Amino acid sequence: MSNASLWAALADPHRRAIVALLLEGPRSVGEIVAESGLSQPSTSKHLKVLRAAGLVRVRQDAQRRVYALDPAPIAELDAWLAPYRKLWNASLDALGRRLDETSQDPPGDPSDVTEETAPKD
Repeated sequence: MSNASLWAALADPHRRAIVALLLEGPRSVGEIVAESGLSQPSTSKHLKVLRAAGLVRVRQDAQRRVYALDPAPIAELDAWLAPYRKLWNASLDALGRRLDETSQDPPGDPSDVTEETAPKD
């Protein structure tokens, strides 16, 4: 499955909510409907998109369909995001060092205000 189809499937907030529910464990369609607050037809449509993108698997359990996350596409997204994560981590580390440097500088003493530096009316 392509990254584009995974991103497209995850672009919808309802589908992300369903993925979050399934992260906790497999759920039947009825459980997903109850926990997501979506209608059954809407939930089924979202599950169909997630299934087509390869993000979820379905198994038949008597009369119920039980959905579970497929971790492989999530791992693909994680691998794709790794260089960006390194970029952000480097930037955040630099910011942290800069903040540490500025927090070590003693703050100016308010009594150090002279006539030359005092605000003028």
